[in-house]
Amino acid sequence: MKKILTLVFVSVLGGAIALSSYKIFFEEPQETSISHLIGTSESETSTPQAHTSYVSRSYDDLEDTPDFTKAANKTVKAVVHVKNLEVRGEPRTMSEYLRGMRGGKYVRGMGSGVIVTPDGYVVTNNHVIEGASELEVTLSDNKQYKAKVVGVYEQEDIALLKIDASDLDYLPFGDSDQVQVGQWVLAVGNPFNLTSTVTAGIISAKGRNLSEGGKTMQSFLQTDAAVNPGNSGGALVNIHGELIGINAAITSATGSYIGYSFAIPSNNARKIVEDLLEYGDVKTSILGITGGSISSAEAKNMELPISQGVFVASTSHGARKAGLQKGDLITDINGIKVRKLSDLTAYVGTKRPGDRVEIDYLRKGEKRKTQIELTEYETFILEVADLEITNADEEYLKQFNASNGVQIVQATSRYLDFPKDKYIIVAIDGKRISNVSDVKQIMAKKHPYERTQITFKHLSGETETIGF
Repeated sequence: MKKILTLVFVSVLGGAIALSSYKIFFEEPQETSISHLIGTSESETSTPQAHTSYVSRSYDDLEDTPDFTKAANKTVKAVVHVKNLEVRGEPRTMSEYLRGMRGGKYVRGMGSGVIVTPDGYVVTNNHVIEGASELEVTLSDNKQYKAKVVGVYEQEDIALLKIDASDLDYLPFGDSDQVQVGQWVLAVGNPFNLTSTVTAGIISAKGRNLSEGGKTMQSFLQTDAAVNPGNSGGALVNIHGELIGINAAITSATGSYIGYSFAIPSNNARKIVEDLLEYGDVKTSILGITGGSISSAEAKNMELPISQGVFVASTSHGARKAGLQKGDLITDINGIKVRKLSDLTAYVGTKRPGDRVEIDYLRKGEKRKTQIELTEYETFILEVADLEITNADEEYLKQFNASNGVQIVQATSRYLDFPKDKYIIVAIDGKRISNVSDVKQIMAKKHPYERTQITFKHLSGETETIGF
């Protein structure tokens, strides 16, 4: 009996082992639907489906992948190669000949430019064309033209050229105020003399100022699209092929691209172009404040609720008339956030004298709004005294107990430390002056090397005339 039971047990055990082996090695595994695991309805999972860990898909099928081809094709045709040529005469002496001087045309520098009208107006950087005897512009189809300078605006490094051509491909200006950090962009230009080069990147930052403490407040678009020498004056465009910036600068210890490049916002460039065409020069507007960006420590010391904005240190012109006061914190202009001073100055730079802007600001923690009419900022370098002057408003003149005069902006010579807020100029050569135009007229009539008598008035009310 024991032998029979043992035989039965061994048979059952052998059968179990055989069945398990079949299941493991020969039977197809049943897959569990991933869609079921994420809550798909039973009707959708009634038929078993195979699933893989990745999906093989053509890039043409990816709706969220930006398509640069249209923007690139459109932009390349409107970006030109600009050559800055120096014309030298034949050597006049044996010494000049032996020193290697030869006659002819020489390339001083090269850069890029952007055609902005079909009849041949080209925008580039001022530093690309500075000092040129002749300018040569080469289109993407290799046609060459001589270019003339229509006007320049050194403060923002913009120059406007004109070539004698028509029916050209050109780029429309986009709205740089609407550009967002992280947005895809293309940089198109001629780096290292490699024509029609396209690089891609994103907007890395806005309102970037590269000259902290300098005379000119800048506000660049920063991008990681590769820009190198020769790209200056070229186009920065969005994926729709709209011009949102003029490539202008890089920061690099080597002189080549290391991850950062900077472009002048299109709204600023467009305003400069329009002013040069309409007026022959650029009309500069001011809000009528002095002040600056604030740090978190300064915000805490001044008991401000936020650490972004522009702190108002003093007011004049339109800002004073609109009710702004020392201690106010400007947070928005025409609905655009103001994080620092360069944001504010860049936006004002797109407007003209007489335009009105809406300002949001905080006063002792209370939110307020006001409308400010922008004033023209007219300056003049009084070279005989190395002084930059501008128009003074009535409130500023009252501080000096004066009914006329011009304000001193700064000493333009590094050797002259002039206390600009302590003096005004009330007369030149005994002639009363009330504005910059009066000064220009007097100086235009003077002979070279003729002495100039300038009458200053101090805050104390005392006057002093100095000969230059």
